[in-house]
Amino acid sequence: MIKDEGRRRSVQRSTRVGKQRQPQDARAPASRPARETTPQRASLRERARYWFDNTLARGVVVLIGWLAVACLALAVPASALLVWTDDHAPDTPWAKTAAVWRSVGQTLRLGGEVGSPLRVVLSVLLALVALFYVSTVVGLMTTAITDELTALRRGHSTVLEHGHTVVLGWSAQTFTVVAELVAAPANQRRAAVVVLADRDVTEMEEELRTEVGGTGRTRIVCRNGHPSDPAALARVSPATANVVVVMPRDRADDDAEIVKNLLALRATVDDDDRVRVVAAVRDARYRLAAALAAGPNAVVLEADDVTARLVAQCARQPGLSLVYQELLDFAGDEFYVVDAPAHEGRVFAEVLRICPVSSVVGIVRADGTLHLNPPADCVVAARDRLVVIAQDDDTTVPTDEPAVFDETMIVNRAPSVRPCERVLLLGWNRRARHIVRHLSGHVAAGSVLQVVAEGGESLAAEVRTAATEAAPALTLAFTPGDPTLPGTVNGMDLAEYDGVIVLGPDRGPGAEAPDDRTLVTLLLLRELERTSGVAVRVVTEMTDDRNRALAPVGVGADFIVSGKLVGLLMVQISQNWHLAALFEELLAPHGNAIHLKPAGDYVRTGERTSFATVVQSASRRGECAIGYRSRRLARSGIDDGVRINPAKSEVRCWSAEDDVIVVATR
Repeated sequence: MIKDEGRRRSVQRSTRVGKQRQPQDARAPASRPARETTPQRASLRERARYWFDNTLARGVVVLIGWLAVACLALAVPASALLVWTDDHAPDTPWAKTAAVWRSVGQTLRLGGEVGSPLRVVLSVLLALVALFYVSTVVGLMTTAITDELTALRRGHSTVLEHGHTVVLGWSAQTFTVVAELVAAPANQRRAAVVVLADRDVTEMEEELRTEVGGTGRTRIVCRNGHPSDPAALARVSPATANVVVVMPRDRADDDAEIVKNLLALRATVDDDDRVRVVAAVRDARYRLAAALAAGPNAVVLEADDVTARLVAQCARQPGLSLVYQELLDFAGDEFYVVDAPAHEGRVFAEVLRICPVSSVVGIVRADGTLHLNPPADCVVAARDRLVVIAQDDDTTVPTDEPAVFDETMIVNRAPSVRPCERVLLLGWNRRARHIVRHLSGHVAAGSVLQVVAEGGESLAAEVRTAATEAAPALTLAFTPGDPTLPGTVNGMDLAEYDGVIVLGPDRGPGAEAPDDRTLVTLLLLRELERTSGVAVRVVTEMTDDRNRALAPVGVGADFIVSGKLVGLLMVQISQNWHLAALFEELLAPHGNAIHLKPAGDYVRTGERTSFATVVQSASRRGECAIGYRSRRLARSGIDDGVRINPAKSEVRCWSAEDDVIVVATR
């Protein structure tokens, strides 16, 4: 009765539940039968794999056990097969079993002793002890070797080099500097470049291998460590280095880190070790602090000022950036300081033509004083050295007699007077004030600079300050506008301007790349040139040399890739200390500089004559001719048309479109 009552209550509960769910079930289609879901049973293989994985997870002991089982599973059958198939095997099963055991023991290094069970167990125990000892020793040796290799890969070992070049820090200019340092000692048997940066050594080596390529006889050594840590600096042996190059940071806000690196270098190197240092900062406010931290044997460049000087000079002389590019890298001809024992007593005008494949541009006196483009009657004294432009430092070989020139081809034309100029400046950044200041030293009085940039009252105030510094030679006019908008660029009359300067914004955290906006502005300018039919010379400042190939400009346009040119300049000075004063004068607003002047001012155009005749004509005007530029070649697209340091004997037909490249005061 009790069971029947319980069954009846259970049925009633089931009925009530079914009635409650009936409305919901009624919505399902009547034709769809009810389907019961039953859990799928795992296969035997899956359950075996799951069990095996769980046993392995229990630890090393279980793992060793499974390894022993696996080894025995292979060794025992193979040993038994060897014994039973051997013609000389024992006859009795017990003797064969003992032979199998000996084979297994020898294979697994378990002794292989036979006899009483105690003897077998003891042999196995001794074998395990020996195996444990040997494996432990091997493990310790492997760990020690691995740790040592890891330390070497991390760059924590000390570099034992002499006469090497140390590069401190990592920035976008590192690849340029290292590539030029590799190319610089091409005629040396052995050279080393050591890079210290707070980065993974493997990553540095891989990036340098990708960007620089083959290094020839120059070894590249990378070490990990912060350049402001004296302990890390000691690992690269700066005291025995030929020169230490302290790389500029990618942002001007990090210039204080450069000062710290220089202070750490002074703390690492004794004062008795007169190590030469070349460093660069971006902001002028840190240049004095960096110079004081670096000490007397240092050259500290101001990257923003160097870039501004190049932009100001190139804005007036199309193609000048190509000349500097040729002179600063080691791929072609560059500046060298060479001995001049055979020139003692000669005047400078005669020395200009006495080196057939080198261009002489100055004299370094015995006391180290540099005289760039000295007077023609200046006499070369004993122990003086010559500043030349040559293919290499050992190619300057003088001749007994100066090169012959043609007097009938020399033109005695008075230098042309510089006219007033109108220049358009599109964009503004922290280097713009430097550009305005240097530009005012190159243009004639009454010139105008029209500034079009995006900004409010703060930018207008900065332009007014720059105008005050540039007065009275240069007048500034400011028009607010975004140079990346078609409405801003299309409203300009290019015929009013003698040249255009395009600047990108300053690089900031989270901001777009400066070159992106620069490329947009150049694209709009190119379209305006096409529609208006007016072509203007454009000078563009860029931060990445790879973007130069993307720029939509005409053939031979000028690009100032700030980081690359500063890196090239640092390498040139690091290889020849006298070049610091030389480039300081060349880039200054006043004094000697590189100019491109019409060939008709020097020789008769449409006639064939030698470059020695051009050198003689320039010498009479108080200038040093170092090359020429053919605009016809530049327009044809064959190359940029620039020829630096041609042979004195080279004869060509000089055109009215040719420019002579000279070192002159004006």
